[in-house]
Amino acid sequence: MDYRSCASQIYEQIGGKDNLISAAHCATRLRLVIADNSKVNVSALEEIDGVKGVFDASGQLQLIIGTGTVNKVYDEFIDIAGIEASTKEELKQVAASQAPWWKRAIKTLGDIFIPIIPAIVATGLLNGLLGGLVQIWPSMADSYFYNLVNMFSNTALTFLPILIAISAAKIFGGNIYLGAVIGMIMIHPSLVNAWTVASGAETTTLWSWFGAWNIDNVGYQGHVIPIVLSVWLMCAIEKKLHKIVPEMFDLFVTPLCSVLVAGFLAMTVIGPVFAQIETLVLSGAKALIAIPFGIGAFLMGGFYAPTVLAGAHHMYNAIEMMMLSDNGMNIWMPIATAANVAQGSAALAVSLKTKNKKTKSMALPASLSAFMGITEPAIFGVNIRYGKPFVAGMIGGAVGACIASIMGVYATANGITGLFGLLIVTDCLPGYLLSFAVASVVAFAVSWVLYKDEEKNASVEVVTECDINVESDSVYAPLKGEIIPLTEAPDKVFASEALGKGIAINPTEGKVVAPFNGTVAMLYDTKHAIGLVSDDGIEVLIHIGLDTVKLNGEHFTAHVAQGDKVSCGQTLVTFDMDAITKAGYPLVTPVIISNTPKFAEVSNVKMGNTDFSEKVLAVTK
Repeated sequence: MDYRSCASQIYEQIGGKDNLISAAHCATRLRLVIADNSKVNVSALEEIDGVKGVFDASGQLQLIIGTGTVNKVYDEFIDIAGIEASTKEELKQVAASQAPWWKRAIKTLGDIFIPIIPAIVATGLLNGLLGGLVQIWPSMADSYFYNLVNMFSNTALTFLPILIAISAAKIFGGNIYLGAVIGMIMIHPSLVNAWTVASGAETTTLWSWFGAWNIDNVGYQGHVIPIVLSVWLMCAIEKKLHKIVPEMFDLFVTPLCSVLVAGFLAMTVIGPVFAQIETLVLSGAKALIAIPFGIGAFLMGGFYAPTVLAGAHHMYNAIEMMMLSDNGMNIWMPIATAANVAQGSAALAVSLKTKNKKTKSMALPASLSAFMGITEPAIFGVNIRYGKPFVAGMIGGAVGACIASIMGVYATANGITGLFGLLIVTDCLPGYLLSFAVASVVAFAVSWVLYKDEEKNASVEVVTECDINVESDSVYAPLKGEIIPLTEAPDKVFASEALGKGIAINPTEGKVVAPFNGTVAMLYDTKHAIGLVSDDGIEVLIHIGLDTVKLNGEHFTAHVAQGDKVSCGQTLVTFDMDAITKAGYPLVTPVIISNTPKFAEVSNVKMGNTDFSEKVLAVTK
């Protein structure tokens, strides 16, 4: 694989430097923040050799390239683009700043809850395993070991407000220890435990607003949103005080005032108001899932994947936390699992049915990832791209979620779905496995029936238009016009020969012909550029005009299709020279050998005026 060629093609299809804000990479994906997504040619990106899939998520354009390869493509990309490397976290911050306010709010919730998930998973696993063991050995419930470990299993949920407060303070830029204090205040032992109040425990008045509104001395065990908002207020006060309080008093005044004001408002306004709102939200979610015959779960299982597209799925972390805090039963997780594995199974059907090697290589690993609970590659890289598999996944997710609801499946933690979710559903394993299987089978079957490979444009009959003896290791003029050195092309990337050595031609006729006998390796949807490979391995890129990608295919007509065999002199593309010039784009056309490093030497054979199919370049192996 030519890493630089891959990077340069990506750079061109995203609209160049003017449309690029920032770039980073993870283990498998090149992650880009784009200024204007309408200028990105997604279909052309998907056809680039080395790119296994393209999707947009969390405000980032993500290109699936693969482990061990993405870092090499990334190095070439930032060199071509002339930008500095960014970390994933920096990129996330840039992407977040570009998102609408409601997406930023939902993402903030996700950022708060995600770091807490390992603690919830650890204690949830203990809870589930203990429940399973007691069913097998009932006498175990009377042992010292059971009592000790059972205490461990309740800890994260018992002190969840403190964990949330610490994480929220970190996200909001405040002192995490002051945040912890706010969390502790809201579950202080002097308050009546909220869970015991639900069982009938008596309360007294903690505060009264002029006798019109009395606040009971109840803690906020089992609540999430009041904690987050209270800590946000504390952080806002703290940061404001840091700016206005003199340094010599800052250590004393700022923590005192931050905790006092935020704590007072948390217990007398924020907590009472938002606890009621949260209770209504939780009751609504439970009521929807509890609609008889699994109808509610059916709707939510089908609706889940579209919320992933919208980036709104982070809000489910809050709902799951509320459920766990309420009674330790997360009935949302089985719905998410059904939706996730259904999308994976729909992608699996595509991978097995398609005859397109590139689609197959992209769909199979994406489907396996979804079965593990990571759905973005399957949803964005495969299912949304082809449409019908995404619908198949929605149908499978709806049916699987319906089964899970009817069978009363729940989890003892959150943050895990798919196959790993087996670890936190030990109390209802048969129902979980059945919903998993049904979601997978239904989605696979529907996707298999609906999906069909896209038909390529009918290839034109190969006709040799020149009567010459085509020599090996040679490139013949694809245009009629004036040849100039590539280094004089009015484009820095091409002129630097970073993409390969070659020539540039000022055309006098709006036609491009094959420069040798070979194959069309790449034809951009915009038809402004075409890549070919000769029968003896020379790779040539012909870029008609400069910056003409912005024309979006207007004024260009392709006469061949990707994958076609062509003969030297055969017409490949025609273009309207006058219209392109009037649109303000130079017609100078670089003709470069993109696999230049493969050859010992690339020589310019001719300069000045040329006709079609005159020998212009030669390579030495």
